[in-house]
Amino acid sequence: MTLSSDRRHRRQLLAGSLALAAAGSAGAAPAAAGYKAVFQVSDADPAKWNLTLNNARNAQAELGAGNVVIEIVAFGPGIAMLKAGSDVAARLAEDGQAGIRALACENSMRGFKLTHDQMAPTVGYVPSGVAHLIRRQTEGYAYIRS
Repeated sequence: MTLSSDRRHRRQLLAGSLALAAAGSAGAAPAAAGYKAVFQVSDADPAKWNLTLNNARNAQAELGAGNVVIEIVAFGPGIAMLKAGSDVAARLAEDGQAGIRALACENSMRGFKLTHDQMAPTVGYVPSGVAHLIRRQTEGYAYIRS
């Protein structure tokens, strides 16, 4: 193996390891799912959140809940709607039971001085919401901006 091919091989191994770690931290998609969608919500508007949650449920109804993986990634001001007691906290719990994952950007949480204890119990976490969206799009997820 040449020095350059050895470096390339190590970079590929590192990239694969990082991808696995990222998938593990956000939860890997079920292998049986035929469709995958990631929604972005960066606004703290309850009406926009309810629309997004409705759209996620409509996608499940049309495609079959067992055939679609749906994640909703919140960052920026939208992070406030993932707090326990928010205007949509009850819907998040209900939709979480239906397999729709709400994910909070930990960068935004730090910016807004929020802790995991302040968030709704069904919320998952990603280190960076934007990076998570980029990863999911490269993994074939449909991207929907709400």
